Amino acid sequence: MRKIKEVLRLRNELKLDQRQIARSCSISVSTVHEYLKRAEAAKVGWPLPEGWDDARLEAALFPPSGSPPQPSTQKSPPDFDAIHEQLQCHRHVTLQLLWEEYRDTSPDSYGYSRYVAAVFMLRTEPTCWIGARSAATVAT
Repeated sequence: MRKIKEVLRLRNELKLDQRQIARSCSISVSTVHEYLKRAEAAKVGWPLPEGWDDARLEAALFPPSGSPPQPSTQKSPPDFDAIHEQLQCHRHVTLQLLWEEYRDTSPDSYGYSRYVAAVFMLRTEPTCWIGARSAATVAT
């Protein structure tokens, strides 16, 4: 059970700081901070208004939210041809720099590790073939 009433009482009656309240209630300092922040936002003080029970207090501090926003599963794909061209033409361009530019232009972009994996997976020739071809041309 949440110790919201006790946290509010200790803060407002005894003027304890958050660490002392956390120790007294056997909860984390971050939980105390969260309760106090929510109480301030809901304009709930101590003593509680007449007729408020635990359920009413919890409903005021933790209002039911609507359906949480669904994350978009469609990421905007990078321009693989432009990436390949930039890497070939410019000696000091790295995948990190190209990813940062891609990230700035597309807020729903891939993370760095997925970006690098996609770049390497969508090459026109796999790396292992390139080595095999060069070995075959040397042998002939």
